[in-house]
Amino acid sequence: MTLKETLRSDLTAAMKAKAATDVATLRMVMAAVMNAEVSGKEAVVLTDDEVMSVLRKEAKKRVEAAEAFATAGRVESAATERAELAIIERYLPAALDDEALQTIVTEEIGNTGATSAKDMGLVVKAVRARAGAQADGGRIAALVKEALQ
Repeated sequence: MTLKETLRSDLTAAMKAKAATDVATLRMVMAAVMNAEVSGKEAVVLTDDEVMSVLRKEAKKRVEAAEAFATAGRVESAATERAELAIIERYLPAALDDEALQTIVTEEIGNTGATSAKDMGLVVKAVRARAGAQADGGRIAALVKEALQ
């Protein structure tokens, strides 16, 4: 079963269970997936990796919105965004903890022979290839930058 099929079946189950937050969130995610499928010159069917990328973008939007709402004092809206994020995170692979990610960064700096901030792009690319979907690009870049300074 593909990730898209899993999302669709979970949406159906949430509708039957009358779980309003789950239904709304999964509908939003499915709409984002469908938009991604028809956004190019030709309609395509997304692979699981591409669907995962859409899910990561949607999760990032929820994090940013929750922070913005919290800053503005809109506690209920921030809580709603966090609830939606929790639903989306069910479909994302578990994130690497900081210690494991730091280990990968250190190893890749040694493997690439990076010595200065000029080599940051090379190291980030190597770490992203190794960590895959388990680490956010911003976290990777921050750790690499810190290690190279």
